[in-house]
Amino acid sequence: MSGFDKDWLALRETADQATRDMGLVEELATYLQGMDRPFILDIGCGTGSTLRSLKDHLPRYAGWLLLDYDPLLLEEASRRAGTNAHVTFRQHDLNDINALPLEGVSVVTASALFDLCSDGFCAALADRLAAAGCGLYAALNYDGVMRWSPEHPLDGQMTDLFNRHQRTDKGFGPALGPDATACLAKHLKARGFTVTTAESPWRLDQSSAALQTEFLGGLRQPLLEASELPDTTIDNWLDFRLAAIGTPGASCLIGHCDLLALPG
Repeated sequence: MSGFDKDWLALRETADQATRDMGLVEELATYLQGMDRPFILDIGCGTGSTLRSLKDHLPRYAGWLLLDYDPLLLEEASRRAGTNAHVTFRQHDLNDINALPLEGVSVVTASALFDLCSDGFCAALADRLAAAGCGLYAALNYDGVMRWSPEHPLDGQMTDLFNRHQRTDKGFGPALGPDATACLAKHLKARGFTVTTAESPWRLDQSSAALQTEFLGGLRQPLLEASELPDTTIDNWLDFRLAAIGTPGASCLIGHCDLLALPG
């Protein structure tokens, strides 16, 4: 799987940090505080957003290993982390689940990852986590909800088309898309984990116009690929949504869900 553009990751980071469910973060912090040497493995780390979001909430003495397949994103993550003896980086293809370095890991973390993954990927990861006895914190998985104000008659249809595209192969087999959190919870509960989930939707307004603009721009190709509608129909809807961003009272909700699974 290829990496994401670092500028897009930087743009969404503020929204991600504002919407993570802090109840799950506090529960994770309590779990790690009971350990002498907590160690966190962050998979699909991108530019290190999960580390930056959690480091002030989790034990400061915890060690971190950040994995990503994209060397440019790893380089950016390392640059932004600065000199920190508790944080290391490694390139890794997540398709090789068996080679994940789980020895000594207390919890695996990931953000905005599992909606891109398949049922088989989640099952295989759950097997590895159960065998290693480590937990999972999986945040910001897209849950299929997109709502805007003001409304447009095609909003629901466009959401359905995008959700259809989200279930296509993103590099890890047929993607789960909106079903990711439920699938993860099913596999982890079956292996004896205690699983808690919480909603973490983006709630965007005029202050996040740049993120909304980039997000809508990124919808065009998936919508074209998933639809038999004329291109002009999709473009007209996108033009309406883009023009609405700057209007008084306009808002956008993009649904996500967080999950925390701890060994039973």
